[in-house]
Amino acid sequence: MPRTPNTYDTFTAIAEPKRRELIEKLIGNELSVGQLVDVTNWSQPMVSKHLSVLKEVKLVSERKEGRQRFYRVNASELKPIQIWVRQFEKHWNTQFDQLDEYLSKLQE
Repeated sequence: MPRTPNTYDTFTAIAEPKRRELIEKLIGNELSVGQLVDVTNWSQPMVSKHLSVLKEVKLVSERKEGRQRFYRVNASELKPIQIWVRQFEKHWNTQFDQLDEYLSKLQE
């Protein structure tokens, strides 16, 4: 079944560079929308739009404190991406081993 334009999963959510940047800013931090506006130099509507997508796929969680909302990364939700990337590790390791052998030969 084709994906509708407003349906997101973890992979489509992080496909957008601005959402990846938000995740990077939130790793190890809990920040409000205003703080994210300050650290990204984006408009508040842009930050809120991207946070909404990240919240929809549970990559970030929201905590309300009075009128403010604070966001933090749900790192466990990145697990599907880690699992997908892991399949390439053997290939990368083989490539690095071949490069190491080649560089060793050049030094001889």
